[in-house]
Amino acid sequence: MISTAGMLAELVAFDTTSHRSNLALIEHAAAFLRAQGAAHVAVLPGAGEGKVNLHAIIGPMTEGGLALSGHVDTVTTEGQTWSSDPLRLRRENGRLYGRGTTDMKGFVASCLAAVPAIAAMPLARPVHLFLTHDEEVDASGARSLVERLGEAPCRPAFCVVGEPSGMAPIVAHKGKLVVRGRARGKPGHSSQPGRGVNALQAAAEAIAWVAAEARRFAAEGPFDPGFDPPHSTIHAGLFRAGESFSIIPEHAEFTMEWRTIPEDSAPAELERMRAHIATAIEPAMKAVDPSTGLWLEPACWYPPLALAAEHPLRAMVAAATGRDGAGKVSYATEAGLFQEAGIAAIVCGPGDIAQAHQPDEWIAESELAACDQALLRLVRQVCVSA
Repeated sequence: MISTAGMLAELVAFDTTSHRSNLALIEHAAAFLRAQGAAHVAVLPGAGEGKVNLHAIIGPMTEGGLALSGHVDTVTTEGQTWSSDPLRLRRENGRLYGRGTTDMKGFVASCLAAVPAIAAMPLARPVHLFLTHDEEVDASGARSLVERLGEAPCRPAFCVVGEPSGMAPIVAHKGKLVVRGRARGKPGHSSQPGRGVNALQAAAEAIAWVAAEARRFAAEGPFDPGFDPPHSTIHAGLFRAGESFSIIPEHAEFTMEWRTIPEDSAPAELERMRAHIATAIEPAMKAVDPSTGLWLEPACWYPPLALAAEHPLRAMVAAATGRDGAGKVSYATEAGLFQEAGIAAIVCGPGDIAQAHQPDEWIAESELAACDQALLRLVRQVCVSA
């Protein structure tokens, strides 16, 4: 029987950096699952060329049961200094080194290695396995998988997303909305600014609104002390404009994001910003040239996660892990997408988020052992118990 570390070595050897295809890894996992007698193994077209998802079902084809979900794409190692080959698992002092060991091939390896034991259980409800692509980019893999769940033989009631949490159950996370701003002005010589429309300054006015909103969130909330920081946030991270200081900039671009607690709505905040642009920034631009303006285009949206305090999944995961089930985090995961699709979701996986994306990324073997045990306990609770 393959060990979790052995399975992890196989997964790490596949270069699934987000800009590459993940097909070889998914086909490898699918072959393993078929060999273990999984009742349903579907390799599903994803959201891009060479990108696929996997949906496998172990046990009876009935509604309900438990899904275990993990993404198999990783961030690049380019520009990082590693002590060994990042695509070859290295064991040292109780740690397993390699790209994706923590984020999040360790959890996927634990799920796959558990399949023989799960398949041998007297399952009353099915265990689903979701493997997705491009979580590190825009979660398009999970979106594509969710859209195709209606074609599957059955749907799970619960989902555990195994992002690294030190096996502490995470019941809520912030939503994340990334937006690209684009301003089009009218060029001209800087000695006659009134004859042109300065796209840089228009974009800067929008970013000034972003800064004011950030201060408003911090001062007025709403607040949830479970998050750090305990309120929604907004910031601009990229800005490009101008060719020469003597030319009125015709184009400007910026990228910004909201990270909202579940009580706030990032899409609603986006509409507030659009209304501000339409009433406070664009009129002066269009008075000079009606073709000018400032546009906001959503680039990436992760819904927030909020599992109700009384939901049974909280208690079951807490019992399986031996950990309190009330954690909240400010990063986003695919769990919000499953919740939005009507599947109760929680985040719980092995490893320390501080190791994610780092050179010499590693996961403790003890964390994988804890994950192995927790997964089997949880499956017994959800899918075996009468």
